[in-house]
Amino acid sequence: MKFMIHGGILSRTLQSISGVVPSGKTLPILLNYCVKLNGSQLVITSSDLETTISVKLDLETVDANGVKEIAIPAKIFSEIVSSLSSQQLIIDIKEDYSIEIKADAGVYNLVGESAESYPAEITLENAEKSVFSSSVMSKAISKTIFATDTTGIRPQMSGVLCEQSEEGTVFVATDAHKLVKYTRTDCKHEEAKSFILPRKTLSFLNKLLASKTEDIEVVWYNNVNNIKFEFDNYCVVSRLIDGKYPNYNMAIPKNNPNKLIIDRNMLYDSVKRVSFFANPATNQEVFKLSENTLVLSAQDSDLSTKATEKLSCNYQGEEMEIGFNANFLLEMLNNVDSELVIIELSSPDRAGIILPYEEEAKESEENILMLVMPVMLIN
Repeated sequence: MKFMIHGGILSRTLQSISGVVPSGKTLPILLNYCVKLNGSQLVITSSDLETTISVKLDLETVDANGVKEIAIPAKIFSEIVSSLSSQQLIIDIKEDYSIEIKADAGVYNLVGESAESYPAEITLENAEKSVFSSSVMSKAISKTIFATDTTGIRPQMSGVLCEQSEEGTVFVATDAHKLVKYTRTDCKHEEAKSFILPRKTLSFLNKLLASKTEDIEVVWYNNVNNIKFEFDNYCVVSRLIDGKYPNYNMAIPKNNPNKLIIDRNMLYDSVKRVSFFANPATNQEVFKLSENTLVLSAQDSDLSTKATEKLSCNYQGEEMEIGFNANFLLEMLNNVDSELVIIELSSPDRAGIILPYEEEAKESEENILMLVMPVMLIN
């Protein structure tokens, strides 16, 4: 096959799927892009066996004779195309899998191989269909993925739980120290179902969706084992995580009589400043609550450093001292969109709940609840 394409278009395309190409020890064939010619369309695929991303490019000038599919070394192909991103390219793939790239700057030759052993495209049998907008999908990922478990000890908690029903769709992530429950009432499904989406796949998907300047439709197809996302000219296929997700509802305290209402940005800035003085091993920050007053403090006894800040707030409840991991609080506050937040508490040894707060009740198609476990106070 032989085709003409602008280097900038090809470079951006390769960059968008390059993250899936494994690094380190892996099957040698996975270190390649699979490049296939379908009529006047070029299909480029990268895979690590768990996640596969394919993208289609329309070509204007094509010679379809000869090889229709080839595995091209990903690293050198990406590098040379990136360096020629301002030029028009003519790429000629010959019968012996040798590749010639012609540009204004010169001629470049490399060698590919047969794509026969490249992982075949997964066909989803008995798949169910769902449709989301890219903005909703991207928001659901961004507001949950940071709370997934990264230790690898509990595979089910390394992904995001998705529960669909007639009432809407719920996305849940937790690492046992923090939990996020993000609900969309505008994304309903006739039959109730649930599955666990891998964090790595969601990260790739979110990067692709973030690059879109307009809101587009994202179509899901999933069965028991796999899920496929189709949008624009991309297709993302991934295995689902096996196993049962923990009963997250059991972890959410129901009776929380102590309520703190405070400006989100003010609290975020204060927590961040005070956290500079916390012990790096625990990141402990103490909340001392009394009527309409919040005192934040942190200290590192090893370095003899300490910080205290006093904030005005609306607090109704018993006087209390409770410790939190400052990093967890910052992640959560950064993912709340409202100007005010409400933090509901029951006791110093039980989880706190963070919610967006609106002075006037408003109907919304989205709801978010965040839970953060307290840390033991260390003097």
